[in-house]
Amino acid sequence: MLDRPRFLWLFFSLSGRVNPSAYVLAGLLPLLVQLFLLYQFSRTPLGTAASQYWALAWWIAVVVSTWSTFALTAKRFHDFGKPTYYALISLIVGAILLIILAFFKSDPGPNRYGKRTNAPAES
Repeated sequence: MLDRPRFLWLFFSLSGRVNPSAYVLAGLLPLLVQLFLLYQFSRTPLGTAASQYWALAWWIAVVVSTWSTFALTAKRFHDFGKPTYYALISLIVGAILLIILAFFKSDPGPNRYGKRTNAPAES
């Protein structure tokens, strides 16, 4: 049976601590919800009311997941005896990494991982 106060604490509160296994398992739930909503969106024809519903649901899940991941990370840092702002630093570093990876150009031409970009490696 779902213990609602404990569930809300785990995903939305910044107080307390979590161990590594709880951190990993709880971190999978928001990811699975996002993947399910994205799958549902991909199954509906674009431009329909259903596709707009699934897109909105996915965006809501992203916002809620961002907070829940932050709260879980804060509690994980608390388990190391570190303050909540370490979790904020980890969010910033993660966002910076995404920006770096999104804007830096790739290696021109073939390399050891494939002949061209956006294609599987050829044997």
